[in-house]
Amino acid sequence: MNAVIRHPADIETLTANAVTMRLLIDADATGGALNTLEVTMPRGADGASPHFHTRSDELFYIADGELQLLAGDRIVTVGAGGSVLVPRHMPHAFGATPDSGARILIALVPGVRRFEYFRLLERISRGESNLEELAASQEEYDNHFVDAPDWWRERNANRR
Repeated sequence: MNAVIRHPADIETLTANAVTMRLLIDADATGGALNTLEVTMPRGADGASPHFHTRSDELFYIADGELQLLAGDRIVTVGAGGSVLVPRHMPHAFGATPDSGARILIALVPGVRRFEYFRLLERISRGESNLEELAASQEEYDNHFVDAPDWWRERNANRR
C-alpha cells in the first residue's frame, strides 16, 4: 500500500445539526486498515447517539475543548490532549461538554467504509432523508444504535 495523503483542499466537509465533520480518510483508501474523520462540536452539542460497532474499535483523540463520552456504563469527561479507545461491542456516545466545544479526531480500526453514513446524517439534518433510512443502514455501516437512558439523563441535566 502507498502512503495515503489528503491535503486540506481535498477534504470533504459536512455539517449536521451544528456539528462539522471533515471526512479525512475512508477505509477503501487504506485497504481496510482504518478510517478517520475530524468532528467539531459547539458548546454542549451532541455528537453521536449511543451505539456500538461489531467490526471495529474506535479511537477518540481530543484535540481541543472537552468531550463527554459514554463508554459502556461509564460517563467520563476528557480534555484536550486526552484520548479514549472504545473496543468493539461496547456501547458509546459523545458530545461536547456544557461549558466547552470540542474538536476530536476519530479513527475506526480496522476501517469500515463510513463516509456515506456521514453524508446520510447530513441529509437527515437537512430533511432530505429520514431516521428510518438511518435505522436500515445499521448493518451496512456497522453502527448499531442502543438505548442508554443514563446517558440522555446526564446530557439533558446539564443543558442550559
